[in-house]
Amino acid sequence: MKSSILDSISSPEDLKNLSFEELGPLCTEIRQTLIQTTAKSGGHLASNLGTVELTVALHRVFDCPQDQIVWDVGHQCYTHKLLTGRKDQFSTLRQEGGLSGFPKRKESVYDAFVAGHSSTSISVASGLARAKSLQHDNHHVIAVIGDGAFTSGLAFEGANNAARFRDNLIVILNDNKMSISKNVGSFSKYLSKIRSRPAYFKTKDTVESVFNHVPLVGKPIARMMLKTKNMLKTVVYGSNWFEDMGFYYLGPVDGHNLETLCDVLTRAKELHRPVFLHVETQKGKGYSFAEENPGEYHGTSGFDIDTGKSFVSGGTNFSNEFGLHLTELAKKDSRICAITAAMKYGTGLNYFSHAFKEEGRFYDVGIAEPHAVTFAGGLAANGMLPVFAVYSSFLQRCYDEIIHDLSIEEQHVVIGIDRAGIVGNDGETHQGLFDVAMLSNIPKITVYSPATYAEMRWALEQSLYAHTGVCCVRYPRGGEVSLPEGFDPNKDWSMIHPGKETVLVTYGRIASEVCKAAQMLAENGTEVSVLKINRILPFCEEVLAQIKDAKQILFVEEGMKNGGIGQILGEKLLEQGYQGRYQLLAIDDCFVSQATVARAIELSGLDAKSIVRFYEQKIKE
Repeated sequence: MKSSILDSISSPEDLKNLSFEELGPLCTEIRQTLIQTTAKSGGHLASNLGTVELTVALHRVFDCPQDQIVWDVGHQCYTHKLLTGRKDQFSTLRQEGGLSGFPKRKESVYDAFVAGHSSTSISVASGLARAKSLQHDNHHVIAVIGDGAFTSGLAFEGANNAARFRDNLIVILNDNKMSISKNVGSFSKYLSKIRSRPAYFKTKDTVESVFNHVPLVGKPIARMMLKTKNMLKTVVYGSNWFEDMGFYYLGPVDGHNLETLCDVLTRAKELHRPVFLHVETQKGKGYSFAEENPGEYHGTSGFDIDTGKSFVSGGTNFSNEFGLHLTELAKKDSRICAITAAMKYGTGLNYFSHAFKEEGRFYDVGIAEPHAVTFAGGLAANGMLPVFAVYSSFLQRCYDEIIHDLSIEEQHVVIGIDRAGIVGNDGETHQGLFDVAMLSNIPKITVYSPATYAEMRWALEQSLYAHTGVCCVRYPRGGEVSLPEGFDPNKDWSMIHPGKETVLVTYGRIASEVCKAAQMLAENGTEVSVLKINRILPFCEEVLAQIKDAKQILFVEEGMKNGGIGQILGEKLLEQGYQGRYQLLAIDDCFVSQATVARAIELSGLDAKSIVRFYEQKIKE
């Protein structure tokens, strides 16, 4: 049955015609749509359930797209998409060719900026607002940032600079976990409630206006009253960091009370200056399973609505296996420490956290990946063995720290690079395709890229005990792949069917597709060798010795072509005067769009059939 009120909304303008009595049922319908859709397609549920009223209020008060909303991280933008003309497409969320799970400028004029990584909103919104001011555009820019995203240094950098301009900028802190102020007693909340009422604003403005128009003494009295008020606020509230930065502070306010939200947003809009609005919400609101366990419904696959149980079996995966093995190693070695950037469960470090809770060897630094790397360098410099587990796409934030704070001083730090390679439905912003090209330029770095759990366990032990300097173990999202017999999981490289005129070379998960391609070629009468590299950096010279006599070499890589291992191998073959034919199949000069992992691999030309087709077109004589 269709939602009667939601179906009447084709743009934010339609919200302005609804009464407050109609907005409540609309929010209920939106929550039902969010639950029903993510139950089928997966996605970020808890964060979106918590921002329904806030999104409705924003679009009721402001005039988008002339006013612009910047969502941070962006995975709480689902209600925004429903209200901005995309409800008929909402069932395609995170599917191939469908709506993105994040804001996307190419998708809608209502999406002001892409936001797949966190903590960017204040900086982005500051730039957007500054551009509006320079172009004499009096519309507003609103940044919506979560309390978790505020643990990143980038958020503080943005806040430190944003209010220096008197632009029409509003920063909304969506606080669903942490307390900003120590003063959270009844009196403080009462004053905050009073300050959020229209009558308070009206009286305040009237008093200021009267005194400002009294000849000679009026303005000095108004300034004195302002100073007295600020002193009183400091005594009652304590120091307010946001006001110290130059923002006009409002809140905290109930993020699920639509009338209060609309009132305070209207006030923020009328001020025409940088405003910081503190909104308190409940993550997962409206769905009991998400309310009780918001972490489990942060990013979810399909699930049964009635029971809350995932349709995906709870089998093991690389993240879990990495965390479990690291925990076992740490039980024998008290030097081992583990670090995460707000991804304890996502990276499998929950096992380590539980095992060493009392010893203080586990550190969740929040969304602060650069700090995690430099912190690890400090631990290593004083004799510890730190292991930082991080998603490949988030490792991109740490490039300078890896070079400056680890590699130059050759600090022994191990980085577990999770979600390496294609990740699927989260799309361009989350694909782990750049870490190899990024790291390959750093001197003396060691990188392993296993395809099985056995290889990953060996690579982790090698990284901890067989090397110095920076060591990385990169592994894909999900489980291990199936490989034919003959590959040694405890070697830097290994080969099956050696001695053939054609050699297929690869590493990591995509080795499974390469082996399937080799089998398909064999069935067509072309016997090939397959060489699989486990330690991809520094490049193993023994690999060259194994393939230098082959007439044809095809390197297949689930990563960027420019700067990847295949390019390095090609250069080394050229240096040695290789006379055969060498071809490289990798992802070339493009971003990989959202689709299932298998489909994205196919679209990137890295599945077995595509490899065979590439071989026949580029190599076969």
